[in-house]
Amino acid sequence: MDRVRFALWFSLLAMIWVSYITWTEENRPEEAAAVADDSVAIPESDLPTVIEDGSSVPVIVNTTELVEPAEETTTPGRLIRVETDVLDVYINLDGGDIVRADVPDYPVDKANPDVAVRLLDYAPDNQWIFQTGFVSRPDAPAPTHQETFTADRDSYTLAGGADSIEILLAWSGPDGLSAEKVYTFKRGQYAIDLELIVRNGGQEVWPTRAYAQMTRLHDASGRSFLNVDSYSFTGPVLYDGDKYDKIDFADLQGQSVDQIVSNGWLASIQHHFLGAIVPVTEEATTYEARAVNENYRLRALSPDKTVAAGSELRYPLKLFIGPKLQDQLSAAAPGRELKLTVDYGVLTVLSQPLFWLLDFVHGWVKNWGLSIILVTFLIKLAFYKLTAASGRSMAKMRKLGPRMKALQEQHKDDREALSQAMMAMYKREKVNPAAGCLPILIQMPFFFAFYWVLIESVEMRQAPFALWITDLSVRDPFFILPLLMGGAMLFQMRLNPAPPDPMQAKIMQIMPIMFMAMFAWFPAGLVLYWLTNTAISIAQQWRINTLVARES
Repeated sequence: MDRVRFALWFSLLAMIWVSYITWTEENRPEEAAAVADDSVAIPESDLPTVIEDGSSVPVIVNTTELVEPAEETTTPGRLIRVETDVLDVYINLDGGDIVRADVPDYPVDKANPDVAVRLLDYAPDNQWIFQTGFVSRPDAPAPTHQETFTADRDSYTLAGGADSIEILLAWSGPDGLSAEKVYTFKRGQYAIDLELIVRNGGQEVWPTRAYAQMTRLHDASGRSFLNVDSYSFTGPVLYDGDKYDKIDFADLQGQSVDQIVSNGWLASIQHHFLGAIVPVTEEATTYEARAVNENYRLRALSPDKTVAAGSELRYPLKLFIGPKLQDQLSAAAPGRELKLTVDYGVLTVLSQPLFWLLDFVHGWVKNWGLSIILVTFLIKLAFYKLTAASGRSMAKMRKLGPRMKALQEQHKDDREALSQAMMAMYKREKVNPAAGCLPILIQMPFFFAFYWVLIESVEMRQAPFALWITDLSVRDPFFILPLLMGGAMLFQMRLNPAPPDPMQAKIMQIMPIMFMAMFAWFPAGLVLYWLTNTAISIAQQWRINTLVARES
């Protein structure tokens, strides 16, 4: 009897936990932290150096990269536009970097299909920009992101049958120094190849370090159960080649992050979308994350390098700006686990195969709602024997109902004697009273896995099902699915025997109502899964009850 009570309470608390993580912040409340100014000073003893003629020459990294959120400094000088079939990008020639990016295939919402999601932006109230270049000694020229580049056109379009388009930006400096930034955009791809090139036409060795960084205004808004976009983490993330870390902005205000790693990357993520910088090289790279006023800055900095007179240095990068499409994330950085930005949480081991199965089924039926129904059926089929055994036990307990009531009347003043008598009856009739809770416990991991797949998978963003369900990733606008689910759960209860313990009976009675109230705010796809699962369970239990009744 204690096992039954434990299973019931576990199921109820598990659902409350799902509701809790949906309604509350993923990050701690931010604490105010004083920032002296917009730059971070690096002690001279910590400055990287290069070896030139046997002596150490400091390479001082400019640390005033953060653009002030004032109109005169954030309004770009000359923009060039690059349009592909999936991206609409603006590059600022004052720096030669991408400062705005729209994804036309992904509208902000279905009510405004012509308003595309904007990721990068130079506007002060939505600032998110890339910055790349080379730095050198303070007294030496360098093609940083503060220098002006030139391009041969004001706009580029990936048109016709071309599979890619290349944009070359050029910079000419003193002492024979020159540089180029070569962007390559590919058809259907959100990954962008960027190669930084510097040529030393002078007479002396030129010390340098390549860098790539992004600056973004911190999103201080909290979670709202009415806004599914707020369910996911928004902010900086770092992969060090082994571990994936989400960085809390409040932590950055207290202490910056400095790591030297290989095969890593850094990114800023939000619900369904990201902007990432992936150094293609496998050499040790310095990764930094800092909070500067209301912004955070992520930077990848190459090791010390030198460019001999008459030679050149190339530093390849991979940028990713767009939706978290798992196939593209894997292809953009093989072996780098960029798809970890699709954050399925602790149940990734279950959520990832579940997504693959849903994606496979969707390839055949072309409807995500129908895919959820079919995959739910497959899951039930996989556990059919286990749930059938449980169902038979519950059917037998239903038949024992009159005898159980008789025992309750006989031992109504002695709970211990009642418990012993009922356990003896269960043993004699070969019935497991806890078997009815087993299906719910089995379903819980799949419920959580479905939750994260529906929340995090951009493939299901704004995906329609049928009739009034036009977006499976947000709640049912008319709460019809939750009502149907609650009704199905109530009907399912009538097929099973009432728990002998009054407290358990009360819990079972209120559980469908609590589930219905909580599910009302969950994505419609998740409610569809639970409704389908309940409907299949009803059909299965009905059949088992009929068979057991015939056996008597």
